[in-house]
Amino acid sequence: MFLSNVTVFMPSVLTLIGIPGLESVQSWIGIPFCAMYILAMIGNSLLLFIIKSEPSLHEPMYIFIGMLGVTDIVLVSSIMPKMLGIFWFHAQEIYFDSCLLQMWFIHTFECIESGILLAMALDRYVAICYPLRYATIFTHKLVAQLGTVVVLRAAILAAPCLLLIKYRFQFYHTTVISHTYCEHMAIVKLAVENIRINKIYGLFVAFTVSGFDLTFITFSYSQIFVTVFHLPQKEARLKAFNTCIAHICVFLQLYFLAFFSFFTHRFGSHIPPYIHILFSSMYLLVPPFLNPLVYGVKTKQIRVSVVKIFYVLKRNSRQNPKDLHFLFPATTNLLGFKFVDNCVYKFLEQTIHHRFVLLVLTLSLP
Repeated sequence: MFLSNVTVFMPSVLTLIGIPGLESVQSWIGIPFCAMYILAMIGNSLLLFIIKSEPSLHEPMYIFIGMLGVTDIVLVSSIMPKMLGIFWFHAQEIYFDSCLLQMWFIHTFECIESGILLAMALDRYVAICYPLRYATIFTHKLVAQLGTVVVLRAAILAAPCLLLIKYRFQFYHTTVISHTYCEHMAIVKLAVENIRINKIYGLFVAFTVSGFDLTFITFSYSQIFVTVFHLPQKEARLKAFNTCIAHICVFLQLYFLAFFSFFTHRFGSHIPPYIHILFSSMYLLVPPFLNPLVYGVKTKQIRVSVVKIFYVLKRNSRQNPKDLHFLFPATTNLLGFKFVDNCVYKFLEQTIHHRFVLLVLTLSLP
């Protein structure tokens, strides 16, 4: 129902136009985005499979890494199918309620990812600064409690963003969103009514989550560095530092992209829109793509487990390729569907060879 030429009442459908100014090359941009999406799904799924199937990895640090993998899978899957549909098939329309649900998923799992990074920082802080008390402090019960708190905090803080849009706004200037996904401020700016409350609450959530998490993450790693540099032996210092470097890399790349996206959307009026949209999309896509690579390269126990899996794959592919199914039941059951079929098995047979295994073995050396 239209009240005027420029006002829409309670739209049922919104339109995502993708990257404004780059519509002619969006189909090409979709190729690297799709490649990163596929690799992110495979990498995080493999990471989950390794952690689940290897008893020695059932420790708090690796459980947190598994939580991060699940978060990355959900986060990237909530945006990429629709984004690729926009880029390749011009499927730009999305139901209003579906758009709000996507927005809630994005901001909820962004908050969960930040909370998990905080939990991982606290885990390393206790492990390095209080090694004798680590086993009694970081029990599996505490890990479960921390995970519950992180999820509840994210869901509770993100829910009002959805409700404030759904029940405060009735009239909209347009139904066209200049973005690749349903971002909070991109939807809010469509409204005719006063959006000040929505802006204030969005800033409150952003600064509450990032401020709290960043403060304690920075404190944890600063205390870790002080403790590490006071260790008497060089080998002990290097070993302690290596246990943290992967977490620090993930932490830095996530928050760098997050702050760039956040501040350019609110205060970067001089920045071309396509730059902001590209970085906003990469902010949600790059961390899930890089996290399994970072942890796979920098975490020795995970590297060794990867070597074992690829060695068994190579050995069994020579004997009977059909026997490869035994390697993946944990992953398929965990995700709820069988994404690894015979084509993937054949692909693995053809691509996994001795030189790759030797390379990973070389990386695994202390």
